[in-house]
Formats: sequence, structure tokens, C-alpha cells
Amino acid sequence: MAVVSSRVSPGVRRVTLGTGREAPVTGLLAEPEPGAGPARALVVALHGGGMSAGYFDGQAHPDVSLLALGSRLGYAVLALDRPGYGPYAGLVPDGRGVGEQARVLGRALEGFTDGAVLLLGHSFGGKVALALAAEERPHGLVGVDVSGVGHRPAVPVGRAARRAGFASRRLDWGPSFGLYPPGTFRASRSVVAPMPRREWESVGGWAAGGAEVLGRVRVPVRFTFAEHEAWWRHGPEDVDDLTGRLALAPRVQVDRLPGAGHNVSLGWAARAYHLRVLAFLEECLAAGGERAVPES
Repeated sequence: MAVVSSRVSPGVRRVTLGTGREAPVTGLLAEPEPGAGPARALVVALHGGGMSAGYFDGQAHPDVSLLALGSRLGYAVLALDRPGYGPYAGLVPDGRGVGEQARVLGRALEGFTDGAVLLLGHSFGGKVALALAAEERPHGLVGVDVSGVGHRPAVPVGRAARRAGFASRRLDWGPSFGLYPPGTFRASRSVVAPMPRREWESVGGWAAGGAEVLGRVRVPVRFTFAEHEAWWRHGPEDVDDLTGRLALAPRVQVDRLPGAGHNVSLGWAARAYHLRVLAFLEECLAAGGERAVPES
């Protein structure tokens, strides 16, 4: 049975989205305070491998939580436990691949909102966000914002799958614990979860087949690479090749985040990162969707 922490930021509540055909999809939802008017848009946030929805509601410092910041600034933020995580993880013990997760989450989101939607994904959740944009295209989707994911691994696939030992901690957290508020690693115990077998077995598959997914994304995309990102190659040639694969996206943006390790939403740089996410969302809203590439 998955352990779910009872601690969340003020104004954040737990939700369950029933798909009717799958294990329920759970998550955390934060909305603008009553009287503040309707939310400007919905951010759907998908966590990385070995984490859970609480990744986006960090408890080590008030500045870390995306859910608290987003709702305070007038957005609704829905952080989901991807299939294989959360209190119903036991119903899908081996997890699901990228495409299967996209289909499950696409069905779970049907009817959740009739407004604008930004997909935000971190690490493995970034792969799912891109696949969701390419395959399911949720109603109202205006853009995709991902961090901690590229298309050329910086470590051998076998080592990436094992994700164990101090070396892997450096890959996840960066070279210095000083990148994170005191108490981060104690607070993060409640959001860490076992990475399902089918996820870690699919690492090599994304490196080989992710280009096909990228080639079908038709909304603006933003990539963020942390200064100390070590799972993925992100030199100039890597980035040029990555962005070149998004031929149908009307806009592709690549940002760098100084003072951050792979887990960008839990560090001191989280507030700056989250504000950039919301700024990108505002740019997508201002574009009005008229630049989206039509179906062929």
C-alpha cells in the first residue's frame, strides 16, 4: 500500500478523478480563493519517476510549493499521481509505459475543465506530458512545459534504470545539498515512492522512440534544464537536435535554471522556476491558440 502524507499547504485539497475503466487517478488541487474570480487557467502537473503529486507541494519552505504559488496568483493547479503511484498504486503494481499513462490521464482529465490548460511535466512526467500533448491533446491545451527531460541520456541506460546509490542521489539532487532548503530531504520522504518496473524498463525506449512523440506535438513547448542537470545531455548540439524534432510546434523555448539540481521544484530555485512556468503560460494565453498548427 502506498503511503500518502497528510501534510499539504493551506488551500490544497486531495482529489480523485475516476476514469471508469482504470484505477482512479488521485492528486492535489489548489484553486484561487473564493471571491478571487475564476482561475485564469489550469496547470496539470505530472511528477517524475520515484516521486508523487506532493513533489509540486514541497513542504520544506513556503516558497517551494507550486500549488500554493499558482493558486495565490490566480491559477488552478492540479498535481496528479501518475498511474502506478498514489494510494491506488497497488492496482497497477508494475506501472505503465509512457503512451499508456498518457491515455489514462487523458481520459481522467475529460470534463475536468473547459478552460485553458498547460501541461507541466518533470523528468518521467515530462515524457508523459509530451505524449499527452501528442496523442490525447486535452481540451483547451495551450502549451507544454517540461523540466528534467531531454532526448539523449547522459548516463548509460542500465545505470539510469537502477537509480541506486550515492551517484544516483547526485544525479537527482545535484552536487550540493545547499541547493535545497533545510529539511528538504526529511520532508521529501512523504513524496518519494518506488519507481514501477515498467517505468525503469522503458528508459531506453524513450531515448530511441521519443523523437516520434516530439514530432507530433502541435502546441508551444518550453524545456528547462537545471544548471546541474546530469541525467540528460543538454549541450548546444543536443538542444539544437532536440528542438529540431518539434517541427509542428509553433514555438519552442529552452531555458536554463541556475543554482538548481534535477529536482528543480524542491530547491531554492523553485520559486523562480515556477514563476517562469506561469509566465510561459501567460505567453501561451496571449497567443490565443491562433498559432497552433492545424491537423493535416
